[in-house]
Amino acid sequence: MKEFTHVINDPLGLHARPAGMLVKACAGFASAVTITAPTGKADAKRLMAVMRLAAKQGMELTVSVEGADEEKAATELKAFLEANL
Repeated sequence: MKEFTHVINDPLGLHARPAGMLVKACAGFASAVTITAPTGKADAKRLMAVMRLAAKQGMELTVSVEGADEEKAATELKAFLEANL
C-alpha cells in the first residue's frame, strides 16, 4: 500500500470539476484508491463519495492506493493533485 498527503490549495476546495477529473483519473487504475479527509473517507472512484467529503481549502487529504499498479497510481495521482488542487 502506498500513501501520501496533500493540502488543498484551490480557493474553491474540492468542487465538482476537479472531483470529476480526479475520479476519472482514478478509474484508469486497477488499484483501489481511498481518500481520507477530516470530514470522512471516500472511494476515489465514486464521484458522489468524493463530493460528500466537502473538502475545503487548507484541508489535508490522505490518499491511500492499494493494488497491482499502486506505485504508478500514487505517483500520477500525487502529480494530479499538485497540479489541480
